[in-house]
Amino acid sequence: MAVVFTVHGAVAGGFATRIPWIRDQLELGTGPLGVALVFATVGAAASMPLAARLAHRHGPRAALRLLIVLCCAGLALPAAAPGPVWLCGALLLYGAGLGISDVAMNAQAVQVEERMGRSVMSGLHGMWSVGTLLGGGVGALAAHFAVDARVHLTLTVPVLAVIGAVAAGRTPDVRAEPGIEAPPHFALPGRGVLAVGLIGFFAVFAEGASMDWAGIYLRDVTDASPGLAAGAYTAFACTMAVARLSGDAVVRRLGPVRTVRTSGVLATAGGLLVVAAREPAAAVTGFALIGVGIAVVVPLCFAAAGRTASGAPGQAIAGVATLAYASGLAAPAAVGWIAEFTSLPVSFALITVLLCGLVPGAGVLRADPPGSAPKAAPGPAGQPSAPGP
Repeated sequence: MAVVFTVHGAVAGGFATRIPWIRDQLELGTGPLGVALVFATVGAAASMPLAARLAHRHGPRAALRLLIVLCCAGLALPAAAPGPVWLCGALLLYGAGLGISDVAMNAQAVQVEERMGRSVMSGLHGMWSVGTLLGGGVGALAAHFAVDARVHLTLTVPVLAVIGAVAAGRTPDVRAEPGIEAPPHFALPGRGVLAVGLIGFFAVFAEGASMDWAGIYLRDVTDASPGLAAGAYTAFACTMAVARLSGDAVVRRLGPVRTVRTSGVLATAGGLLVVAAREPAAAVTGFALIGVGIAVVVPLCFAAAGRTASGAPGQAIAGVATLAYASGLAAPAAVGWIAEFTSLPVSFALITVLLCGLVPGAGVLRADPPGSAPKAAPGPAGQPSAPGP
């Protein structure tokens, strides 16, 4: 599972670092770029609810193998687009592959975590961040040496696809219990899932905005060089990776609520620093703090969502993922639209307001994660994130 998460992260990281190249190649302003990026949101939102049904019908291992390959293939499409209209179509397919494979691997990861009896989600998401760091690092080097993004990403696709397919083929085939009906193509999430998803919404909105706009923010606001601008995303991904790899131990010590509240304070401080920054070092530091602050929020949201469902966690995870990651893919478009009429610092000021919401909203994650210290068995009131019957 760890390698699959790494490959998926490398796809996202590789794309994020070449967005400035795509913007310059097609001569797009912040507004038109934001419009194009919203098509990735549409593709992800439309595909995410299908993941649980595919896994039920074909088995999680086979579904994950296919979906991770499709996710990798989509990486080459945006840079190859000859114009804005083609870019919108390419981003639609890219977002669909990224979204549906994300739900599939997280649903299986929750099953693995429950069978292992200890918290592993933060570590797996840490490997995803390692992947974004690797993909972003290669992208930063390619940008520094002025390598054409079409060449860079086309050569990257087969490498990641082969690694991802082999790794997915070796994951546990955790199938649904006999007699469980196939999940519906689409179902409205319950109140408990919505509450968890809202916390994920805040964190992933900031993550998506930082991933896709950190480089442009440094270029346009702090007048950084192309190589240093791409390095801002690398710093963001690096701090997220470190925080997530150590996150399981922190969660076991502090519990999910205190962990997320502390994270919210750090992320808010980072957002304020980004808004105030007018030189590269301060902006890079701010993005790094945002990375630390939001690192463990999404893994805890997925784990909490998986515990709200009995026998079919994939559907609950799809609900949270659709809210969270659709927001992350919508964030780049929203940032572009707001910046078109105001400025990029104003866009990130609004993101900072969302990050403040992590502090009071952390209570919905109060349920103990796997592997935490044993306590008296709680009743329904001890698990506020669980939906009603």
